[in-house]
Amino acid sequence: MKRIILFIPAFILLGTALAQTRDTTTVKTLEECLKYALEYQTNIRQSVIDQQITDREIKSALAEWFPQINFSGNYQNNFQRPVSIFNDQAQPIGTYNQSGGYFGLNQTIFNRDVVIAQQSSKDFRLYSAQNTVNTRIAVVSNVSKAFYDLLLSKEQISLLDTDIVLLQRSLKDAYNQYKGGLVDKTDYQRATITLNNSKAALKTAEETRKTRMALLKLYMSYPTDSNFDVLFDSATMKAEVASFDTLQQVDVNNRIEYQQLQTEKRLEAYNLKYYKWGFLPTVSAFGNYNLNYYNNELSKLYQENFPNSYAGLSVTIPLFTGTKRIQQVRIAQLQIERLNYNFTSLRDSIRTQYIEAISSYKADLNNYYEQKENLDLAREVYRIVQLQYRSGIKTYLDVVVSNNDLFASQVNYTNAIFLVLSDRIDVERALGTLKYNY
Repeated sequence: MKRIILFIPAFILLGTALAQTRDTTTVKTLEECLKYALEYQTNIRQSVIDQQITDREIKSALAEWFPQINFSGNYQNNFQRPVSIFNDQAQPIGTYNQSGGYFGLNQTIFNRDVVIAQQSSKDFRLYSAQNTVNTRIAVVSNVSKAFYDLLLSKEQISLLDTDIVLLQRSLKDAYNQYKGGLVDKTDYQRATITLNNSKAALKTAEETRKTRMALLKLYMSYPTDSNFDVLFDSATMKAEVASFDTLQQVDVNNRIEYQQLQTEKRLEAYNLKYYKWGFLPTVSAFGNYNLNYYNNELSKLYQENFPNSYAGLSVTIPLFTGTKRIQQVRIAQLQIERLNYNFTSLRDSIRTQYIEAISSYKADLNNYYEQKENLDLAREVYRIVQLQYRSGIKTYLDVVVSNNDLFASQVNYTNAIFLVLSDRIDVERALGTLKYNY
């Protein structure tokens, strides 16, 4: 029983460690990648810590409203006691040893620093939270695009694998026809060249896939020594391509950058108010209780106490600061004026981003439909040419051309799908509607 009791804390710690272990499943969908990134991504975690720091800084500033209680103590040995002149005669005063303990209390009644800190605390917390939202949006955008790029590499590898199988079959047919004396060896040689080119392209695609996997891990803050595969439902993917509403109008108020700018302007207004209030007095109440000990003999110093105490009200009024307050007010006004131009610049920038994003999306969406039609035609042409070649109607060159056309159509179609999906991320980010909570 004692052994079991001793091992209970170890079991608890082990369970906690397992509960906090990162999700390293071997296959991940886009949503799972986004959930992981939003929980573990380094920049997001730093933004959350920044929020906590901001909250602590606000609480620290507002702590000035509470009573401030201090204690100080000292001991002093007078080798030569001070002298006082009385009736033209010098008389030593005080004792050789003296000590004291001093309790002090200060209560702020009015202080512009604390008042402004209290009024602006909500906007400071909001600005910090908006920074976190902005970081989350950037992470969602980067992870989504990297996910699509990695999935594109995976699909390209799959296409090349299928193409190599077809080319190997064509190579075998060409070789058999060459051995049978039906064709010369140029068909066999062409088939070999085409197959070698596809194998080289496959190697390139595999290396590209490694690079894109590393980039996705980076954006997710995923352990580099752990691997996973990406999965995406093709039906869902094709539905997403055509389901986006291209008639949406951009509203700058939806953009987190614009919301941050509005919060920043309110904070600048608080800064202006702070300097305008520079003429206001600082009012505080104070009280002190002092313990005083005096004796010529050190051993008897603390046998008798001579306390004193007092309380009062302190008022400090800035009468003249050499135009410093006037200059600070003017600087704060100019900063607000300068900030107003940022609104115009940001509006223009957001609209330009949207026009670029929606134009690319529409162009790539049209390209997607064209490539889809081309793929259907290329499959039909390849099927017919294969039958004609085996019947001796078409040459092997026609087979190579039709195979290249089919493979190119497959690649173009696949590229078009993921390009549209990537463009959609840009459009949603420009509109300010990109989902960042999973």
